[in-house]
Amino acid sequence: MLVVAVALIDPDGRVLIAERPTGKSMAGLWEFPGGKVGPAESPEAALIRELKEELDIDVHESCLAPLSFASHAYDGFHLLMPLYVCRVWKGIARPLEGQRLKWVRPAALDETPMPPADKPLIAALRELL
Repeated sequence: MLVVAVALIDPDGRVLIAERPTGKSMAGLWEFPGGKVGPAESPEAALIRELKEELDIDVHESCLAPLSFASHAYDGFHLLMPLYVCRVWKGIARPLEGQRLKWVRPAALDETPMPPADKPLIAALRELL
């Protein structure tokens, strides 16, 4: 399964994470925003779409910089997830799908309960910031 995620970074160097809502798998865990890549959709286009649908923000493809990727075997499927970094967007991120949001310092991500595929991405993000 191909999904895409982004580390939105604010001017203070904090990263936006979203809590998976009740009713979804891994509910209660915090993750980088993003979602599934649709058929014939590029990862960048999927991310731009997902950010509008989930957070009501507009991102231009030129503002997405690839940082790393995760490859993780869950029960029943294998996940491949590129992680992009974005520092420029239009709008104020707000939860549109029942999730909670919070801005955290990269060092705090180590102590944050996250899905197994997200955890290995923290080191690359810390090195960048």
